[in-house]
Amino acid sequence: MDIVYSLMYSFLLILSILFYLLMRKQRNNNRSLQGKLPLPPGSMGWPYIGETFQLFSQDPNIFFPSRQERYGEIFKTYLLGCPCVMLASPEAARFVLVSKAELFKPTYPRSKERMIGPWALFFHQGGYHAIVRKLVQSSLSPESIRRLVPDIDAVASAKLRSWDGHKLSTFHAMKEMSFDVGILIIFGEHLSKQRKNEIKRNYFIVDKGYNSFATNIPGTAYSNAIKARKRLGEILREIMEERREHKTMEKDLLSCFLEWKNDKGERLSDNQISDNIFGVLYAAQDTTASVITWMVKYLHDDPKLLEAVKAEQMSIYKRNGCGSQQLQWAHTRKMPFTQRVISESLRMASIISFTYREAVADVEYKGYLIPKGWKVMPLFRNIHHSSEYFPDPHKFDPSRFKASPKPNTFLPFGNGVHSCPGNELAKIEMLVFIHHLVTKYRFEVVGSHSEVEYSPFPIPKHGLQVRIWSTEHADGIA
Repeated sequence: MDIVYSLMYSFLLILSILFYLLMRKQRNNNRSLQGKLPLPPGSMGWPYIGETFQLFSQDPNIFFPSRQERYGEIFKTYLLGCPCVMLASPEAARFVLVSKAELFKPTYPRSKERMIGPWALFFHQGGYHAIVRKLVQSSLSPESIRRLVPDIDAVASAKLRSWDGHKLSTFHAMKEMSFDVGILIIFGEHLSKQRKNEIKRNYFIVDKGYNSFATNIPGTAYSNAIKARKRLGEILREIMEERREHKTMEKDLLSCFLEWKNDKGERLSDNQISDNIFGVLYAAQDTTASVITWMVKYLHDDPKLLEAVKAEQMSIYKRNGCGSQQLQWAHTRKMPFTQRVISESLRMASIISFTYREAVADVEYKGYLIPKGWKVMPLFRNIHHSSEYFPDPHKFDPSRFKASPKPNTFLPFGNGVHSCPGNELAKIEMLVFIHHLVTKYRFEVVGSHSEVEYSPFPIPKHGLQVRIWSTEHADGIA
């Protein structure tokens, strides 16, 4: 035991020395700054580790607000090996994401960048970012989404039929549905079943390893994910070659990427296209699945809420041949209450608690220094759960969205040039799924649903286990 204690002591001593040297270097850098501004208040936690353990072990509704209450709307901490400044006001979020966005670049851990691909849209800013974002937006334009509503309707209907009579994890089921919608957006309707299954198999291997410990030891989730990501790149390049060979261009995202060229005739490389396809597929899945999971929970927990949503949807259902016809864009415009339920679910759940940026220069904000190289994190969750902007913030109240929220207080999809370009698609997917769920099915939550887990987004424990019945077979439900 003495040897163990000696090793532990030595390890902590080395960490403390390294942390001291890092902080000393940072302080020396800070001395050269104009005005010698102070750093924001806060705690840097343990050497090297900082407050990382607390971040991932505590409820975010405790971790973030407790520090804001103690230090104010701007405070420092140390997470994932990086010094950070957290900002918890609408003005600060706009400062970082919009008005001074050029001073803060998007940043992700290197392991995440390697997994998705270095050319993915959300790792860049400037000219390349603008080009790719415009292409993604063109495939998700209002006209494109209008055209896709019947196809999304078909995906949601088919998934619900396959779940009829089964117990399942809502979150994992929603991930499968969102994956199918993502495939539809990227490849259109002409991807072979074999190709789709191959993409799906490798994608979910990557998904499983995405948030695992980054190590290349063979057999680990991360190592398997890297191999699957490489295989996905090969599959995508094969699909691109087939399209070029047969000169088949569709109205989908892949075609937008393949057809684009600049004034000099330069095109996107296969690696650029591949990384962005995977990035879009990943972005289209987890967050949407998480929000729908919370919506199902909120509907289950409040029978009056469920009845109000059902009444609105049944009106559309009856006018649309009692489900004999597919939903169209026009139908989704006649769901104002369900739209408000979606907005309130986005606010309450706050799936994206914060976003990562990195200061590219020394920045002053409200008399404090944000040093170059520090991570900067606007705290969406704190803003969404503030009684200053949303009275009685922990009460689920869709009526609060009868009027538009104050500027920069409702940011479920971010803000500025790096806001989510697929936010309207996500909302359509939610509307279509909820329509079919409440008009054709009944459901009950199985087991406990009061606890929350993080994967990494907050979701009800075990992904919210539910049992679903078609209304034709619902008599057995108590």
